[in-house]
Amino acid sequence: MDFSAALPTFVITLREGVEAALVVGIVLACLKKANASRLNSWVFAGILAGIVASALIGVLFSWAMQTLRTSNWTYAPVVEPLLEGGFCVVAIAMLSWMLIWMTQQAKSLKAEVEGAVSAALQQETAAAGWGVFGLIFIAVLREGFETVLFIVAKFQQGLMPALGSLAGLAGAAGIGVLLFKWGVKINIRRFFQVMGVFLLLIVSGLVISALKKFDAAGSILSQLQPQFANFCIAGSPSCILGPVVWDATNLLPDNQFPGVVLKALFGYRAKLYLAQAAGYILFLVTAGTLYFQSIAGRSIFSSKHLPSVENSVSSEPK
Repeated sequence: MDFSAALPTFVITLREGVEAALVVGIVLACLKKANASRLNSWVFAGILAGIVASALIGVLFSWAMQTLRTSNWTYAPVVEPLLEGGFCVVAIAMLSWMLIWMTQQAKSLKAEVEGAVSAALQQETAAAGWGVFGLIFIAVLREGFETVLFIVAKFQQGLMPALGSLAGLAGAAGIGVLLFKWGVKINIRRFFQVMGVFLLLIVSGLVISALKKFDAAGSILSQLQPQFANFCIAGSPSCILGPVVWDATNLLPDNQFPGVVLKALFGYRAKLYLAQAAGYILFLVTAGTLYFQSIAGRSIFSSKHLPSVENSVSSEPK
């Protein structure tokens, strides 16, 4: 049984889920502090609704792609890889933005959530419940949508990616319980830094996948319409990617262990073309620089930033 397909979805879901769990924990702490625990059911309803909505989005994406694959449209073989490449680009943009934005905005998360909860509690009971529900629903849906978008961009199907997502979700819920229910000290700052590096490498692998999809679309289009053949590089084994600059197919194939694990987590490919190698390095250096600049000298979710859970998260190391 190949568990490598579960690794990237586990990492993505765990990190996204912990972010949502922090919001949920802060909201529950605010409600407890305000003697409004009666609204806790709205919190749990928001969690469930966000998860269901995320799953439905994934089903809709999968249905749309399956419909395109089975259509008799002449240009369906071209549009399919173009859409796949487009999904990769959107996933790269959203996950990169989330990674850097979350790091920069972490300190203000507690104040923003507290303000939203306070505003909701000033309304009538039913309106307050819907306000809390909406806050949790949006938080869970945002993280869930990014996870679904990544899975769609990777075009992973079957049991393993689903199990990886469920395991990541369970892990995130467990971390939330440890922090806000049992008061266990966890260095959230370090957790997000480590998971951020994994996420950065996984997203970098999407750059390679996106370029491969666009190259496939170009190759198919040039075959269907010879007048577009000039778009492809003459004499190149690819259409737009240029020559092969790395080929370890016989030494370390990416469809067998351990290459398949390296592919899942670090974007490794047994064969790389010039444009893929350049794109991977450029993205990794650019996004990596922005990410490490955003965490340099900053404390993410230090203990003083979380309400009523001062002992749940370890402080910034001295």
